Amino acid sequence: MVNLKGLSAFPITPSNRDGQVDAGALRALLEPLIAAKVDSIGLLGSTGSYPYFSREERRRAVQAAAALTDGKTPLLVGIGALRTDDAVKLAQDARDAGAAAGLLAAVSYTPLTDDEVFEHFQTVARESGLPICIYDNPGTTHFRFTPALVGRLSHLDGIIAVKSPALDASALAGHIAELQAVVPNGFSLGYSADWNCTEALLAGGETWYSVLGGILPKVCVEIVRAVASGDAARARQLDASLEPVWRLLKTFSSLRVAYAIANLRGICVAEPPRPILPLPPEALKKVGEVLAGMEIG
Repeated sequence: MVNLKGLSAFPITPSNRDGQVDAGALRALLEPLIAAKVDSIGLLGSTGSYPYFSREERRRAVQAAAALTDGKTPLLVGIGALRTDDAVKLAQDARDAGAAAGLLAAVSYTPLTDDEVFEHFQTVARESGLPICIYDNPGTTHFRFTPALVGRLSHLDGIIAVKSPALDASALAGHIAELQAVVPNGFSLGYSADWNCTEALLAGGETWYSVLGGILPKVCVEIVRAVASGDAARARQLDASLEPVWRLLKTFSSLRVAYAIANLRGICVAEPPRPILPLPPEALKKVGEVLAGMEIG
């Protein structure tokens, strides 16, 4: 069983404007993550623009990544889709291509009930055989997983983890305690929203699902290792040094800033999928100034 703990780094998925994945550019993005020894790679997450790619291109992305990681760095792959049967097929594709686990959001157009989401997850886990991480992303899906629903799902075979949005520091300990009270031992509790994740780890979260880790992995790995060693002061010091980056992510969106950093640092040449546009010149200049003024890798 895959162990989703530590730093899960979420890179962009470079492609052309027709949605064809650039496998060479994807490898260039993944190589520094592997070298930095991230604990897992979150491929085709929201930062990886999973809803914008066809089934075939999503399969190609997983195959390219799996060939590079060769099973040494687990791949957590986004498998979200509006329809349950499509999510099952995407999960099966990811499993067959070498994914260690699937990241499943409650993607919807018509608002979903808790029972509908439960059945959706149960079906995908059962019919795909791929371990599933619950993706709680209410800002996009407009569905929020309550602790009670996470608890129900956590007792299903194959549901192994949850990726929750990190709350303000004052609320994190309470949220973690609520989840710990309803999930079985070994079920992984992790968080996203990079600017709050150091505090989430210090409060007892086990996994940081990180946008910044997908483009600047070294400092993120260092934060996770500092927390693991009990050095809260060092973790908070590193987190504070990233405050200018956190402001960029909150101001311009994590996705757009990740693309900007990839281009500015010469990792690859890529644009986000349309209709999303690259950052305008003034915003791009600001990102460049922040990067130039920081010693991060």
